[in-house]
Amino acid sequence: MRRWYGQFLGFIAGWLLLRHPVGALIGWLVGYWFDHDAFTRRPSPRPPPAGPPGDADVDWAYRVLGVREDASDAQIDRAYRRLISQYHPDRVAGAAPELRKIAEQKSREINAAYDRIQTLRRKT
Repeated sequence: MRRWYGQFLGFIAGWLLLRHPVGALIGWLVGYWFDHDAFTRRPSPRPPPAGPPGDADVDWAYRVLGVREDASDAQIDRAYRRLISQYHPDRVAGAAPELRKIAEQKSREINAAYDRIQTLRRKT
């Protein structure tokens, strides 16, 4: 949605602040950027998600939890608890539906990674 009042208010504010027509031009440009959402933060493009846990990529689970392969069980448990408390869907129950969906996907990925690590460690 395009706004119209940013250019107008920027023009008036620029003229009044600088008391010169150049100030009005600067204010109009700032208002134009405001009206066209140039000051809003755009989300950075995300890298493609890592492969599912059934892949041959063993590092996947460790990357999701943010630990190295030689991490102790206690470090893995701490990383899991920290991430799951951050991305648990119940923590964002009142948030926007998009955020809830992202939290559900991320918590599923965290749980799958934790289960994969536990399975790998039981085998060895």
